[in-house]
Amino acid sequence: MRRIISERQEELPPSMLGKLLSVSHAPGMVSLGPGEPDFTPQPHILAAAKRALTEKQTRYTSPQGTPELRDAVVRKLLKENKIRTTADNVLITNGATEGILLTLMATIDPGEGVLLPDPSFLAYKPAVEVLSGTPLMVRLRETDGFQLTWEDLERAILPEKTNVLILNTPGNPTGVVFSKKVLEEIADFAVEYDLLIVADEVYEKFVYANQKHISIGSLNGMQNRVVTINSFSKTYGMPGFRVGYLTGPEKFINSMTKLHIFSSICAGSVSQAAALAALRGPQKAIPRIVRDYDKRRKEMVRRVNTMPGLRCREPGGAFYVFVNCSKIAKHSYPFAQNLLTKAKVAVVPGIEFGRGGEGFIRLSYATAPQLIRKGLDRMEDFLMRRRT
Repeated sequence: MRRIISERQEELPPSMLGKLLSVSHAPGMVSLGPGEPDFTPQPHILAAAKRALTEKQTRYTSPQGTPELRDAVVRKLLKENKIRTTADNVLITNGATEGILLTLMATIDPGEGVLLPDPSFLAYKPAVEVLSGTPLMVRLRETDGFQLTWEDLERAILPEKTNVLILNTPGNPTGVVFSKKVLEEIADFAVEYDLLIVADEVYEKFVYANQKHISIGSLNGMQNRVVTINSFSKTYGMPGFRVGYLTGPEKFINSMTKLHIFSSICAGSVSQAAALAALRGPQKAIPRIVRDYDKRRKEMVRRVNTMPGLRCREPGGAFYVFVNCSKIAKHSYPFAQNLLTKAKVAVVPGIEFGRGGEGFIRLSYATAPQLIRKGLDRMEDFLMRRRT
């Protein structure tokens, strides 16, 4: 049979994440890999999903999302993010990842450039490549606290051929939270080079110590230059519901809604009902969860920095520790593979997040404290045995 698999699919790099997801629940395995919250949705969220099923709310919704959920998103964005928008400028998606893909589909043509932090969320670069765009990698350096600078952006951009800059704060995998000063500099850069900023803010609630999340879409003059993307997966422990949302200028939302009809038609009706309950219901569980994650964060950072050959910065947000292993492992993939097979601990090799992630591994503390300790104990034992 003649070859009918597309070249774009064959050119996508292999990913270890699928393997991690498949083995993370294997007997005897401790997973510090996938970024999936270990808490379940609050009872009122699950009750809303159950009620939607009981009432047979199982039909298609508007491609843009239910009016009630979009109205709730508008109120949330104004109250919590200082972003002024309308329900007509909100699109409900099947998770934030679909929102990213729809945004890129609506904004880039083949050969056009997209500025991407390096390292960054592993879906960004393949999404650009599958659309025949040009990923323009902007190196984030551990020595600079993984912050973006004008100089870094300017080194990577192809003027006149670049449309979009993807921004992720709090960041995956680094845990970086961009300061207001950095965001203002990025905003000025976007204006100078006439770029659209795609702001991925799915970890907005997971900030620690003196860090503060600021939506770049709330800065003066940025309302018409930013698409803000968010999700219910992290904040409300709803990854399996696959529901997210985005807001931005009307022309972009209209384009994405048109594309949405041909990708998945709409987000799931039951998931939208649960998401509405999440926004309308009590929020008091969120600070408690964040405080609990902060304790795990501190313990993981402390333990990692006592292990031979490893070091890490204290992340300001998200729920990952990006561990520098370059002293003992030249390449992150075989090191992660050894941890998987010899220590029964699943971690994500840094190369998954771009060349800038080589020499690192990502550990997630979005898992039970006892499992974190067990996984760290195994890692330490593995490293000590390597020394002897």
